[in-house]
Amino acid sequence: MKRSLALPAAAAAALALTACGLGSTAPAAPTASAVARAPELAPGQQVSIVLESYNFGQAGAWSDTFTALLDTFHQQHPTITVTAQKPQGNSSNPANDTVSSVQAQLATGAPPDVAQLGFSDLDFTVNQLGAKPLDDLVGADAVAANYEDGHPFAPKARTLGDYNGKTYGIPFVFSTPVLFYNAGLFRQAGLDPATPPTTWDEVKAAGQRIAQATGKDGAYVDCVTETAKDWCLQSVIRSNGGRVISEDRTRLEFADPPAVEAVTMLQDLVTSGAAPKLTQQQAVEGFARGDLGMILESSALQGTFTKGAQGGGWELRGTGVPAFTGKPVVPTNSGAALFVLSADPAKQRAAWELIRFLTSDEAYVQISSRIGYLPLRTGLVDDPAGLQDWAAKNPLVRTNLQQMDAMEPWVSFPGNDYLQIRDGMMQAVEQVVLQGADPQATLSAAADRQAALLPAGG
Repeated sequence: MKRSLALPAAAAAALALTACGLGSTAPAAPTASAVARAPELAPGQQVSIVLESYNFGQAGAWSDTFTALLDTFHQQHPTITVTAQKPQGNSSNPANDTVSSVQAQLATGAPPDVAQLGFSDLDFTVNQLGAKPLDDLVGADAVAANYEDGHPFAPKARTLGDYNGKTYGIPFVFSTPVLFYNAGLFRQAGLDPATPPTTWDEVKAAGQRIAQATGKDGAYVDCVTETAKDWCLQSVIRSNGGRVISEDRTRLEFADPPAVEAVTMLQDLVTSGAAPKLTQQQAVEGFARGDLGMILESSALQGTFTKGAQGGGWELRGTGVPAFTGKPVVPTNSGAALFVLSADPAKQRAAWELIRFLTSDEAYVQISSRIGYLPLRTGLVDDPAGLQDWAAKNPLVRTNLQQMDAMEPWVSFPGNDYLQIRDGMMQAVEQVVLQGADPQATLSAAADRQAALLPAGG
C-alpha cells in the first residue's frame, strides 16, 4: 500500500482545528445525476482503488491508525488493493487542500476513487465534484443496512451526507462543540467546577471572575474567526433561533435579528473582559497550558487538551454548548464523510466495500480509541468488547453523545462561490467580535455583498 508523506507533528492541532471546514473553489466539473448500479465483484476479481484523505497527511496517530486499518481491510479483501494518499497542494495543513485537490485530479481525468470531504462542502461535492449517489450505486437498502450493521449509527448522523433525498456520503469523522474548562482555575476564582456555566450569561460572569481573580484569561469561543470556519457559529446562532441561510437556501440570514443578537453577545464577552482577543491557535495553546479558564471548541481537541492537562498538572472538564436564557441549545457538527467519485463500476463496488469497512464497528474502535473522534456507532461506548473501557477513561465523550439528540447539521452554502460566502460572513463576525465593529451594520454589509454570490434559485 502506498504511504504518503506525513506532516510534522507540530501540525497536529492545526489539522484538528481546520478539518472542520474544508475546500476551495475552481472551475466547475460534473453535475449530480443518477448512476447505474455497480455490480458485485466476481470471485477473484482484482481491483485497485485510490483513497484520498487528509488523515494521511498527518503524522502520528492519524496516519498510523488509518494505515493499520487499510492493512486489515486488505487482509479481509485480498483482491482489493487500496492506495492511500493525502490531498495534493502546498498548504501546511492538508485539510485545506481537499476540494482543490479533487478538482485538479478531475481536470486530468483521474480523480481519487474515494475521498474524505467536509460536510460544509456537500453541495459543491455533489454538484461539481461528481460524487455518486450511493442509493443508486449500491441501493438504498444496502445503505440502510450498513447503518444497522453491528452497533447502529446514531440516527442524527445518518443523513449528514444526504442531498436532495439521496445519500451521497457516509458520515465518517465527527465532533460537536464542547465547553472545555479548567477546574483548577474555577476553584481559584471561587467557582464550583461541579456546576459549570449552562448559559451565556453564566459564561460571561465566570469568565470575568476568572480573569479578575487569577490573572488568567476567562473564556474563548472558537466561533468567531475566518480560520474557525462557521460550523460552531451556526450552533450559536441556531441556539438563539436564527440561521446563517434560509431553509430553502435562497436567502442569507446572518444579518437577521437572531443572528445579530448572537454575534453581539460574543462581542460583549470580549468588551466586558470575560473573553480575550486571541487567534484560534493562541487560544488553543493557552488553554492547553492552563492559562485560559474555558474554551468552546471541537470535541476533536479533547486529546490535545488531555495531554496538556496531564503535562501541566491541571484538571480538564467539559460540558455542553451554553444556552441563551430560555431557549433550547442546538448543537451543530463538524467533520467529514466518505464519497465515491470513481466512474468505473468495479472500482465503485470496491470503494463501497472500503467505506463499509472504514465505518464499521471494528474501524470505529480504532479510530475513536487511538485518535479521539466520536464513534458514530454510539452503542460501542457501552460494549465491553468495544469502547466501554475507553469511554470510562474519557468521560467527555458522553457530552458529545448527549448533544447528538438535539443536533442539527452543519449547513453548506450553495453554489460555486460557497467558500467566498462563508469566509465573507466569518470576516464580518471577526470584525465585530474582536475588532469592535458595529454588529448590525457590519453583518448587513457583508450579507448584501455575499448575496450576489448565491446561485439563482439557491
